Amino acid sequence: MSSSNVAAGVCPMGHGATAPADHHGFEPFTMENPFPSYTNLRNEQPVMFDERVGLYVVTRYHDVKAVFEDWETFSSENAQAPVRKRGPQATKIMNDGGFTTYSGLSARRPPEHTRIRAIAQKAFTPRRFKALEPSIRANVIESIETMLARESNTGDIVKDLAYAIPTITILTLIGADVSQVDTYKRWSDSRAAMTWGDLSDEEQIPHAHNLVEYWAECMRLVAHAHEHGGDNLTADLVKAQSEGAEITDHEIASLLYSLLFAGHETTTTLISNCVRVLLAHREAWEQVVQNPKAIPAAIDEVLRYAGSIVGWRRKALKDTEVAGVKIPEGAELLLLMGAANRDEARFEDPETFDIARTNAREHLSFGFGIHYCLGNMLAKLQAKIALEELTSRIPGLELIDGEGIEFRKNLSFRVPEYVNVSWKESQA
Repeated sequence: MSSSNVAAGVCPMGHGATAPADHHGFEPFTMENPFPSYTNLRNEQPVMFDERVGLYVVTRYHDVKAVFEDWETFSSENAQAPVRKRGPQATKIMNDGGFTTYSGLSARRPPEHTRIRAIAQKAFTPRRFKALEPSIRANVIESIETMLARESNTGDIVKDLAYAIPTITILTLIGADVSQVDTYKRWSDSRAAMTWGDLSDEEQIPHAHNLVEYWAECMRLVAHAHEHGGDNLTADLVKAQSEGAEITDHEIASLLYSLLFAGHETTTTLISNCVRVLLAHREAWEQVVQNPKAIPAAIDEVLRYAGSIVGWRRKALKDTEVAGVKIPEGAELLLLMGAANRDEARFEDPETFDIARTNAREHLSFGFGIHYCLGNMLAKLQAKIALEELTSRIPGLELIDGEGIEFRKNLSFRVPEYVNVSWKESQA
């Protein structure tokens, strides 16, 4: 690509939408407050090629939803590909370590995706979620009581509640060691950084070692299920295989590789964001305190207003168009669900947080189409339980410096580093 093309934001293949030098304020890896730039993009250039990441950025609700739905034109095969190419040292570490997975479901295409998802859905059932509910609630209550015992009357919702609860839940679901929360979190942080982060070759090295360990553990869990069985999702998948289901050990391990990340990382963020956003909008917090039945609707509005995932990728399999912009075969797209969820063409007064919004469930934070999030019910269940217990036990909870919260640098995930809160002893 010529330097003049880079400056203008022109696709290297010569078909792209041009972008002004400031890219409408959009910074791909900055998550503190991306929403003004999302509005600018929707209004001024709803499909923009951003040469900094080599992606067509799509921001309007209708266009994002249409791309998700058209899997035959827009492949998911790049959904898990590193945004920044792996360096030679990281590549060697992972190759030498036997790292051979890529994706459980999100980056697979039909018919492979159809085959594996059908088998996974039979194991990933509401019955299993229901069976987990008592332990989720007990863990939430224990975490809140531990936080309340602190003499300072302050806490961090991320560290004190949201960090461990979803991890314990997903480890229980798949039959892994629930005492190893910190280890799985370390591996998951490395997966997020290596896939969606902006790392130098040197910065990739420790994460590459972590991913080798992570994949080895997934393979070990499958081998253990073959030998010992059990009442968990991994054993269910192995049993289905033994009864004739068309799924390999490598595919089961790859599902675990995905679930051990997606099954807790985004739920940690969802719980954190629910508390953060509701406390920042005090009237909404008081409404759910007074009426816990409003919590499910509040969670959907949080997902619309401040979703855990704000962008996801696709790849064009043929020459096509999105909103009148030519997209050449092989081009990659960044679908900004965080922008689509605030599109005034779909949501009235979209910048206002409103837990009574009647169409909040139309948000795209779980994706759309054949790759719609398999674990959406479990994520919502955990957020619901967390809010039920927090609002009943600490109705006077207050947010500390909500405007100053830092968010992790990432292309796809909007993750608060902390959500500091306080309470008066008489309010707890």
